[in-house]
Amino acid sequence: MDTKAVLAGVPMRTGIPAEVRDHPVSGLEYDSRKIGPNYLFFAFSGARDDGRRYTRQAMEGGAVAVVSELPGLTGEAIPWIQVEHGRRALAAACRNFYGAPERDLKLTGVTGTNGKTTVTYLIDAVLRHAGRVSAVLGTIGNRVAGEQLKAVNTTPESLDLYRLFEQLRAKGGTHVTMEVSSHALALGRVYALEFHTAVFTNLSQDHLDFHASMEDYFEAKRMLFFANGAAAPKWAVINGDDEYGRRLAPGEGTKVLTYGFGAGAALRAEDVELGFDGLRFALRYRGAEAVVRSSLVGEVNVYNILAACGAGISYGLELEMIAAGIAECEAVAGRFERVDEGQPFLFVVDYAHTPDALKNAIRVARSLKPKRVITVFGCGGDRDRTKRPLMGMAAGELSDFVVLTSDNPRSEDPLNIINDALVGLRRYDTPHLVEADRARAIRLAVEEARPGDLILLAGKGHETYQILRDQTIGFDDRERAREVLREFGYRRKQE
Repeated sequence: MDTKAVLAGVPMRTGIPAEVRDHPVSGLEYDSRKIGPNYLFFAFSGARDDGRRYTRQAMEGGAVAVVSELPGLTGEAIPWIQVEHGRRALAAACRNFYGAPERDLKLTGVTGTNGKTTVTYLIDAVLRHAGRVSAVLGTIGNRVAGEQLKAVNTTPESLDLYRLFEQLRAKGGTHVTMEVSSHALALGRVYALEFHTAVFTNLSQDHLDFHASMEDYFEAKRMLFFANGAAAPKWAVINGDDEYGRRLAPGEGTKVLTYGFGAGAALRAEDVELGFDGLRFALRYRGAEAVVRSSLVGEVNVYNILAACGAGISYGLELEMIAAGIAECEAVAGRFERVDEGQPFLFVVDYAHTPDALKNAIRVARSLKPKRVITVFGCGGDRDRTKRPLMGMAAGELSDFVVLTSDNPRSEDPLNIINDALVGLRRYDTPHLVEADRARAIRLAVEEARPGDLILLAGKGHETYQILRDQTIGFDDRERAREVLREFGYRRKQE
């Protein structure tokens, strides 16, 4: 395939230089260190770096030309193709170079503030139970036909997505379920992808360090449900109990399936039973019914399961088949995950790092009827500051005891982040302690816990690191919790 074929349909500001128009292209790359002979190099602009700094390295590696939304640097005699939008250009080029993935793969995209990871794992469990060879891509990692791969972003760059698609196709795969973040939609990482099914979970405050407002955040999410360089999704599965979900209104060419508890939802959960060992409910859709059982806990996971069931319906699966697949998804890493060392109180780790997610996690904890809920949480640095007091309010309102600590402070002073959260926490008379060191904060919570209590360690979930000002250190909430519990003399019986 030559340069003009790879870039066919890409909006440009300048034409393709004549000397490279018919030049064969053997690969695409946005990392100059990975350039091979006859590659096109895509130089992105960013807040912290300028891809044009690496064009000389790319050309020395064998690049045919540079593609960028920025003009070429003065004095550089490099074949340069200036496009309207760099990441959209890469996405469109990938579609041309690798072929439209929807010809071989059915893509499901899941977006929303909370629940994306759990929903993708549930959908993937349903598909695998139905005999499909699948991939699930997202925050925890990427699993392609059973092989676990590391993830850098919630939604990879378009080029990395297409490479994952290629891996799945090579293994006879048929379905991809992926988290689609608002960043990925706004930046163009999923531009020109045609989704079979788009799922909307909910929307609450998050990422306002990136988006100008909640409306801007919502508009980014809406992009998944409309034509965006490719045809609109065939199906939209939408939480009808969510205010923003009711506003989505996909176009006429998309079949809409709403889910929830309300009578207006096409897919409903009724006769719900919740407990620490899991949940059970009657799944009803168009006169059909199936009993759903899951080891996941809390009402929030009823919504997540309904979303996954809706995706299963979009693929023509029967309710009984869907319910059986749901039952096989036993746990999702760092999502209300239990840490058990035989202690006389419950200890759970959850990824909740937004005000709404923290509220939901504490409500799930309270639904299990502990004597007290002890919440340990922090807020991320270099992120939306306005949600910090809201998280403090959520913890103070719903918890019986709070330990306020650090999450990933990044370049900020941890005490400044804690002070922002204290503004909300102190609106309530909830007893609390402040300890910036997360390991010591976990110890304080365990010291406070009494038989029958529940400790909720929120914020980091599955993460195995902590990002500080000058370094990233290994830090896994689950492992650190086990260490502390063992220091207090607790041991699981099987040991």
